[in-house]
Amino acid sequence: MKVTIVGAGAVGATTADNLIRRNVAEEIVLLDIKEGFAEGKAQDMAQTAALLGFESKIKGVTSDYLSTAGSTVAVITSGIPRKPGMTREELIGTNANIVKSVVENLVKHSPDIIIVIVSNPMDTMTYLALKASGLPKNRIIGMGGTLDSARFKYQLSDKLNASAADLNAIVIGGHGDTTMIPLIKHSTWNSIPVTDFLTVEEQDEIVHKTMVGGATLTSLIGTSAWYAPGAATAAVVESIVRDQGKLFTASVYLEGEFGQEDITLGVPVIINKKGWDRIVPLHLDEEDEEKFRKSAEAVRNMNNVLKEIKAL
Repeated sequence: MKVTIVGAGAVGATTADNLIRRNVAEEIVLLDIKEGFAEGKAQDMAQTAALLGFESKIKGVTSDYLSTAGSTVAVITSGIPRKPGMTREELIGTNANIVKSVVENLVKHSPDIIIVIVSNPMDTMTYLALKASGLPKNRIIGMGGTLDSARFKYQLSDKLNASAADLNAIVIGGHGDTTMIPLIKHSTWNSIPVTDFLTVEEQDEIVHKTMVGGATLTSLIGTSAWYAPGAATAAVVESIVRDQGKLFTASVYLEGEFGQEDITLGVPVIINKKGWDRIVPLHLDEEDEEKFRKSAEAVRNMNNVLKEIKAL
């Protein structure tokens, strides 16, 4: 089984590293437009095999989509990263052309492929990938909610002094500082509501820190984060390749679910060999329903930019 990762930068390379360490695929192709960049990253990772004991093969290529032929899954991280002070909306013009070209090349050589989108603004790039690819909706997945949920669990575990593995907590809505919705009222610590352990002020603090988690890291390190995004992306890919049927929040195409149409947005879904298999319904109170509606409106406004720049 082959997995392709387009974009050998920090997130793409970290995704590849996570996948080879876990022997998720027989072959991983790392592709980049910069001459020799993916080749060097792949060779460096391959040289850890004797030390780490994995059997996966990794190959780096420069703009050679023929080498991606027959891929089961592809991850797209291509595009410029968000810089300090830059909004995800400002990324649309540049990244839309990149993502559209990558999608078309991937589908040309692997018509049965499942595509996982990491490029920002993630919900809008996922929507573009779906429209540009012509693939069934279940084969286009935006990774953002998986990362946001992991960051949410981190904030909860830090405040509760609990193991993140003992927490169930998800973030729905758009993958953006103002559009994501950490569902703290649905969160549990080994089946016990976390709200039993936290004051209202502590809950609000956790939600806020989760929502600005990406921007906080960008301000600290000067570019987008990569360890958690790479791990989140690899987890989604592994659930597809190994048909694990795990429940993640992911940006998928809605046709009436959660009251929304013709939009890709983060909701809980089952991920298996089909891509995303089904959407898991949630009972939201009026407050969270309104937040979801506003999140969808904000993402839809970004999607409209695609039409303005004639990317659709």
